[in-house]
Amino acid sequence: MSATRQRGRDRGGRSGLSFSRTELRDLAVAWVALGLAFAIFFARGGTGVIRLLATGGFLAALVVSLLTAGLGFLLHELAHKVVAVRYGQIAEFRADFGMLFLAVISALAGFIFAAPGAVYHRGRLTERESGLIALAGPVTNLALAAVFVPVFVAGGLLGSPLLSLLGGRGIGINLFLAAFNMLPFGALDGNTVISWSRTAFAAVFVPSLVLTVVVVFVLGVGF
Repeated sequence: MSATRQRGRDRGGRSGLSFSRTELRDLAVAWVALGLAFAIFFARGGTGVIRLLATGGFLAALVVSLLTAGLGFLLHELAHKVVAVRYGQIAEFRADFGMLFLAVISALAGFIFAAPGAVYHRGRLTERESGLIALAGPVTNLALAAVFVPVFVAGGLLGSPLLSLLGGRGIGINLFLAAFNMLPFGALDGNTVISWSRTAFAAVFVPSLVLTVVVVFVLGVGF
């Protein structure tokens, strides 16, 4: 998710991709918190975590979540930032610590609500530029899902449950993130994209939705 703050700046602002200490801290905290929340969620809540801790399996579950859910959210937000900077924006990610705390607490209860924060940018943008900035996040998730496909296949060929789990989670979570963020409602990316171009919206949303339904909900990959 990205958020725009228009402050009447022209395109003569800061150029180039850079990260402040505050932004790096927020990215790190969001990554770890989301990894922890999803590890708890996939363990089926607090009681499942206790079982994994007793068997020594929680560390592996945490690493898988950091490399799938955590990375999916993180690169989604960074994609917004990269494209925003490309269009002359001042852009930084800010974590929502309250929502990150809620993600962990909800996971302990057996469900998850994750809204780690957003990339805020300021400057003058055309409708097309705003649409492309919003589109960058879901497209990145689709690309990540594709990257995890050979990992999932390798896990099956090699008989490795860990690789199969890593690949499956990477595919499922990133497809779901792409489809969810492309919904044309509220502050979600899809609402910004459809305001710019219905063609671009359909080209990304329809495949994301179909793949998510088939791969995640029908085949059960990743969940």
